[in-house]
Amino acid sequence: QLQLVESGGGLVQPGGSLRLSCAASGFTLDYYAIGWFRQAPGKEREGVSCISVSGGFINYADSVKGRFTIARDNAKNTIYLQMNSLKPEDTGVYYCAVMVTNIQTLCRMTGSLYDYWGQGTQVTVSS
Repeated sequence: QLQLVESGGGLVQPGGSLRLSCAASGFTLDYYAIGWFRQAPGKEREGVSCISVSGGFINYADSVKGRFTIARDNAKNTIYLQMNSLKPEDTGVYYCAVMVTNIQTLCRMTGSLYDYWGQGTQVTVSS
């Protein structure tokens, strides 16, 4: 059974850091592009970051550039999102997702392109 399970969310003060993990089971991540998305209360889901199959192409939303880092560890079948200098506007439910693709060197932060999703993990940035 194909499954993505996020962890690492929680409550953090502004300026703090969190590292989200997304463990895949039932399949190998080697052949999937990966994305992180978030949804704040009352807002639409938005793309945060993505990484290509090869790992050589990475993209970030402008709002998180310079603060967030996406990484994939195919050996551990796990995806990471390191989040630093967190702001209250980063609050939301964070989801990892994978996309079946034969394009190794690109990724896109368009949610409708992704095939499998995790259940989400809550991140709250507040003092």
